[in-house]
Amino acid sequence: MKFAKIIGVGKYLPKKVLTNRGLEKMVNTSDEWIIARTGIKERRIADKNEATSDLALKAGVDALKNARIKAQDLDLIIVATITPDTQFPSTASIIQSRLGAKKAACFDISAACSGFVYSLIIAQQFIESGLFKNVLIIGAEKLSMVIDWTDRNTCVLFGDGAGAAVVSRCEKPGILSTYMGGDGSLGNLLMVPAGGSRIPTSHETIDQKLHYLRMQGNEIFKLAVKAMTDAAKKALLKAKLNISDIDCLITHQANARIILATGKRLGLSQDKIFMNINKYGNTSSASIAIALCEAIESKRIKKGGIVVLDAFGAGLAWGACVIKW
Repeated sequence: MKFAKIIGVGKYLPKKVLTNRGLEKMVNTSDEWIIARTGIKERRIADKNEATSDLALKAGVDALKNARIKAQDLDLIIVATITPDTQFPSTASIIQSRLGAKKAACFDISAACSGFVYSLIIAQQFIESGLFKNVLIIGAEKLSMVIDWTDRNTCVLFGDGAGAAVVSRCEKPGILSTYMGGDGSLGNLLMVPAGGSRIPTSHETIDQKLHYLRMQGNEIFKLAVKAMTDAAKKALLKAKLNISDIDCLITHQANARIILATGKRLGLSQDKIFMNINKYGNTSSASIAIALCEAIESKRIKKGGIVVLDAFGAGLAWGACVIKW
């Protein structure tokens, strides 16, 4: 039996910090309003010359270093992103070239905020089937390029960043169980309307700001809490574990109220819930990867600990992984 395990993680955050006070100068909002409703105090914004692949590459290099393997040892690279450098080639192809990972296959996935969890599940299948040994997964976003900075309901929420993990074949299981779900009928609740084959780019779509993210926040809030609660329970059931076995819950960092409400529904004490949304905001597919990296760095996750990664995002798509560190 072949097992998949995360053997190294990494992250990269752009240098520029945009605080709530900074946003007060851009739109009609306030530091107090943003913190009370989201828990966000600041977020990182990529430089105009930084593309998603630049963020992803630095996170990937960090993960490879911590995993103590070379890029030449990679069999596959998966990049989860909704803000790719180009429609094609894939951002993963760009990473493969820049890393010099010549024997690695590469592709992107589009699962928004669930992207890193979905990538981890995909990597597990390739490894446990025996096809591959080492897979690099990266969640990376430059969301600042699809945000309407005059819309105070969305611009306060998002930031840029990247997180990565090396998943490798091991003798003992590291990924204990997984669960994936979705509801495409609700996809219009969180989307970028234009830029694809349905509504191609034109002067009109640009004038109408159809290339910016649009979200129905109140509906997303309710759906996210229910979906992540259910996903965590189903993944734990498959792993034959209980809520009490969780040492650390890492959910998608979308909103502090969503995170805490999910933990409360699961019956977890707050000390078992990891949050860093106050520093980075919502970084979509990068958020769980960055949080996992910081939880390990801060010793919130210790060897042998049971960790639940729990995601929800556009699609709508959601999923959970139970891992043993």
